[in-house]
Amino acid sequence: MSVVLAALSLSAVGSVAPATADSAAPSRGGGPSEERTQDGRTPDFGLDSGECKFGGKNIKSTPWSLQRVLLDELWSEATGKGVTVAVIDTGVDKGNPQIRPALKAGGDDFVGKTNGTADTNGHGTRVAGIIAAQEAENTGFSGIAPDAKILPLRYTGGDDPEKQGNSETMSKAIRYAASKNVQVINISSDTVAKKPNAGLEAAVRYAVGKDILVVAAAGNDGADGKSENTYPAAYDGVLAVGASDRNNERAFFSQSGRFVDVAAPGVGMVSTVPKGGQCPADGTSFSAPYVAGVAALMYEKYPDWSAQEISARLAQTADRPGTGPDTELGWGVVDPVAALTGDDQAQSRPVPDKAKQKRHVTPMKLTVGESRTERTQRISVYVMTAGTVLTLLIGGTAIAARDHRRKRSAASATADATTSTRQ
Repeated sequence: MSVVLAALSLSAVGSVAPATADSAAPSRGGGPSEERTQDGRTPDFGLDSGECKFGGKNIKSTPWSLQRVLLDELWSEATGKGVTVAVIDTGVDKGNPQIRPALKAGGDDFVGKTNGTADTNGHGTRVAGIIAAQEAENTGFSGIAPDAKILPLRYTGGDDPEKQGNSETMSKAIRYAASKNVQVINISSDTVAKKPNAGLEAAVRYAVGKDILVVAAAGNDGADGKSENTYPAAYDGVLAVGASDRNNERAFFSQSGRFVDVAAPGVGMVSTVPKGGQCPADGTSFSAPYVAGVAALMYEKYPDWSAQEISARLAQTADRPGTGPDTELGWGVVDPVAALTGDDQAQSRPVPDKAKQKRHVTPMKLTVGESRTERTQRISVYVMTAGTVLTLLIGGTAIAARDHRRKRSAASATADATTSTRQ
């Protein structure tokens, strides 16, 4: 595919709309199933989260996606130190002070002449922030793996309208990341019309073959409820991530399908934006880096584990909708603390939980007349009842006889006393 991102062969699946060159224009919203333009324009990147100003202020409160995590306990296990995550996206802006310290030298730009640290769109900067933004004053937001490093690779979103990026530039970025020996690759994009691509699949297979964990967003075209594959998320070896809401249910826009492995928060996701500041956004684009960040923590704690074992633990410890996977949340919503604690034994694949109790009724055996057991039970009841009644009768008779004797004795004594007085 050689068409531009608008016809793309690829399109980002988060909720960041393109910004103008001055990066201060409000985002333009679009529905998750909005048609991509075919005239070479930069496309809308998905769901609208309201106005966002690049270079604006930080959000003071702690995002709900972090409130639900015991961060002190999580970071006592690992912080992502020594782990590198390649973010293949629109670039990562080094102008945001929360993400700048996480940027690793050696990034690249496949649609321009930067080293991957320019981002006029903002999508890649948000993705990177969810993974590794540093803690800062006057904000409750930080990345899930604050000591991890980000390798910024810009495959789309260039300034030249003739070089907006496509599956070929993404494939090059994947191969480049694999050559840099990163542990995790995050891809928050999918192909237009959900079409597979041989070159892209080969690049993914190359990275997976080097034991790199490839994490990809499932896509935002799920409002119709239909189950469909998206790419590269559906390729073998890729950890496909859907979006969940505050109730641990599938976000309405999150793409469903048998390819979905796990889910993670994807609604109201606060993160860093170019030139400084933060903004919220919706989309599976921001669920994928949440999982990539947790994976970075796991790579620090379990450095000898393979990508498949990291993926299996994430799925095994997820908050499950049932005993096994489904098409909406996969194996469930990723639980960062559970993934980092508990059993340190690696496993190659997740397994379903044991069924608690089968929901069926065993029919009773139909017996015509009275069975031997029932007859024995009936007779036993009769005997016990008769015995009880007999005991009560004997006891009552004895008490009555005793009372009668007492009365007679008292009457006789009274008579004797009367006779003695008369004499």
